Amino acid sequence: MARDYYGALGVAKGASADEIKRAYRKLARELHPDVNPDAAAQQRFKDVTAAYEVLSDPAKRQVVDLGGDPLSGSGGGNGGGGGDPFGGMGLGDIMDAFFGGGQGGGRGRGPRSRTRQGDDALIPVELTLEECAAGVAKDITVDTATLCGVCHGSGCAEGTRPVTCDTCQGSGEIQQVQRSLLGQVVTSRPCPVCRGFGEVIPEPCRQCSGEGRVRARRVVRANIPAGVGNGIRVRLAGQGEVGPGGGAPGDLYVEVEELSHDRFTREGVDLHCTVHVPMTAAALGTTMSLSTLQSQEELVIAPGTQSGTVQTLRGQGMPRLRGSGVGNLHVHVDVVTPTRVDGRQAELLRELAALRGEEQAELAARGHGGFFSRLRDSFAGR
Repeated sequence: MARDYYGALGVAKGASADEIKRAYRKLARELHPDVNPDAAAQQRFKDVTAAYEVLSDPAKRQVVDLGGDPLSGSGGGNGGGGGDPFGGMGLGDIMDAFFGGGQGGGRGRGPRSRTRQGDDALIPVELTLEECAAGVAKDITVDTATLCGVCHGSGCAEGTRPVTCDTCQGSGEIQQVQRSLLGQVVTSRPCPVCRGFGEVIPEPCRQCSGEGRVRARRVVRANIPAGVGNGIRVRLAGQGEVGPGGGAPGDLYVEVEELSHDRFTREGVDLHCTVHVPMTAAALGTTMSLSTLQSQEELVIAPGTQSGTVQTLRGQGMPRLRGSGVGNLHVHVDVVTPTRVDGRQAELLRELAALRGEEQAELAARGHGGFFSRLRDSFAGR
């Protein structure tokens, strides 16, 4: 009985050549042994390959349409050899036959350039809060690949030059021809001698060993703008690694590591600090001199200020990195209560308590171990 070649590919009897090709391409991707090692899938792969061989050949397809089997005497459609119908080719080789990999002797991609773009480089730099606020120009020592000063990127010893590769004749590729049920399939691969460049360097430069670049330490000036913060990266175009063959350098990125400050903490563009105010100054009110990042400011402590009060000095924070404007400085007030006082100071505090009508509260507290009792004991050093 004649086999159902159309059914094997899942196409109708009147399918066009393109439909047959697309159906086979899809099944080949799914069933090829390189992708699906299952034994049943491998047998199915052989069946669909045989079906494609028949239906892609107009003469054989006509035999099928007339009710015959053009492979009835050829060992089941495997080329009579009993093995892989593609002669051991990989899935990539089969796909090359469909996607321009060189069937019929077509030329491949050609030689690749020895000169390539360099990589980017990253280096950290420590900045103080003041430097982040004002911006700074920093001289940074970097260790990167630079252009070879002897061969200037060619990779050749002085007085020599690259020569055409004898193996690939300058194409950068070697081609392999394999026969299959699809006919002659030509695949291209990079030349193993010249590594796809199409040229070889007979006498490499001794300074760079043919790379066209060497590692060197150099100093780069980085202009860091005002408003940067921890983790911000500043790009220095063309200051990165020189590429192989003297290729254009990549970029250098300077990553900011902001050092902690002894007085200020930062939240975005806002700053925070704490001032310690004596109990009497908080009660009576006072004016304090406060050094900010930008100037010297007068901080007014209103009478009766409580611990935990926050005063905001607008425009005394960090500049915005993008756009205009400056953040604020938030001043946290910490009212300091004395831990030890002498006899005269204790007497004055008790007199103050009496003037404020707090002596009754003190008397009540004596029997209950309350606040005034504990305060008196503290003043007495007990």
